Amino acid sequence: MTERRNTGRNIWLSCLIGLTALLVLGNLASDATLPVNYGWDARVNCAAVDAYADGLDPYFVKNLKGTRLSYPYLPVTLDVFRPVCAGGVLVAHHMGVYLVLAVLCGLLLPGLGRTRSSPRDVALRLLCVFGAFLGFEWVWATGNFAILGGVLTAVALRLLLRATASGAWDRGFALRVGGAALLGLVTSLKLVFCPVIAALYFLPLPRARKLVLIAVAAFGFALPILISRVFYADLFSSWLAALTKQIPDQHAVELMETNPSLLLLARSLMDQVGLGDSKPVMFATYAFAALALVLVPFVLSVLRAAGSEPVRAGGLLLTQLDRWLIDHPRVATRVTVLAMFALYVSAPRLKEYAFFELAVYAAVLIADLPALALAAMLTVGLLAPGLVSISGHTVDGGFILLIVALASFWILLLDFRAEPMRPEAQDVRS
Repeated sequence: MTERRNTGRNIWLSCLIGLTALLVLGNLASDATLPVNYGWDARVNCAAVDAYADGLDPYFVKNLKGTRLSYPYLPVTLDVFRPVCAGGVLVAHHMGVYLVLAVLCGLLLPGLGRTRSSPRDVALRLLCVFGAFLGFEWVWATGNFAILGGVLTAVALRLLLRATASGAWDRGFALRVGGAALLGLVTSLKLVFCPVIAALYFLPLPRARKLVLIAVAAFGFALPILISRVFYADLFSSWLAALTKQIPDQHAVELMETNPSLLLLARSLMDQVGLGDSKPVMFATYAFAALALVLVPFVLSVLRAAGSEPVRAGGLLLTQLDRWLIDHPRVATRVTVLAMFALYVSAPRLKEYAFFELAVYAAVLIADLPALALAAMLTVGLLAPGLVSISGHTVDGGFILLIVALASFWILLLDFRAEPMRPEAQDVRS
């Protein structure tokens, strides 16, 4: 009877996965056939690289050919992106290149502390990378360089969460240092996501080593800024001027630019009650929403799980947490990635294409979900936004993606609260 029930469960879940995959592929095929001149962000970025190579200041939009959008990245990236833009291949064929990079991203992602991943796990990660939160669709359409951030994030997670055959997490620390540095460099591309670095504290390592990793990641975040400030002084001033809207008559990237973030949701709510002009009230509402909806529930859930086992008498709470994480390395990797997801979705500026990197974090977690939680994640995180997209409705200018991402976070969090020790139990069964 149990075998028959399991067989039935596997059939309906396989059907749901197949349906989700068809919708995701259908969305991508539909987007590819639309008569739209895709890739405007790639054109902007490569136009900035070309302007810099010609001796022009790329932060003045008048120096960029064929666009009215501004270049948002640090000056050092102008040299870093030069090989990427060489020959015009990326601008001409960015959709094919991005498809390959997205596949590479899914293949690079690690499991939760396991040395090998099954074909099913890899397939689920690829499906999540391509379909979750419409993130890849937005990256694909815009040509935004968030695709590079996603690939580098996948590499960083591969290094940080790598498992050894003996399960000894204190081995291979040099590779984890490299992963932390790479994670810091990725966050320097979009400065508002630097709090993700704090999630490294949940790794199953002694506290001193975790603090070293956080310090290395912080250095990796600061290094491109320092290099830009020292070696690209004139361009750094222009970059600051562009960000602070001191260059007149051109588009400027700003925190309050329309985007589906908790900060803009807070501003929208304050507008409804006539307090939209009060920035202190708006930021206080945003902080309360981030804490109440995401961060505090996450912290309480982790402390609840850590406190569910006997602890050493007289130990401080933080010491007990450190010991619990070390004693349960696969659970700790699960907590680490969930913390990254939580900190990322709480960011004050979350453009539509940034949901691709959020999907990368979700892809690490999705393969280990049980049947019901996986079905909920597929339905909420992939099917629902996919149906909105393929029906022709636009999601920009609203908060659909944010609501979907928050709902997905709660699916992952509630699953963790229900079975915090499941990865360890899987190790015992295997």
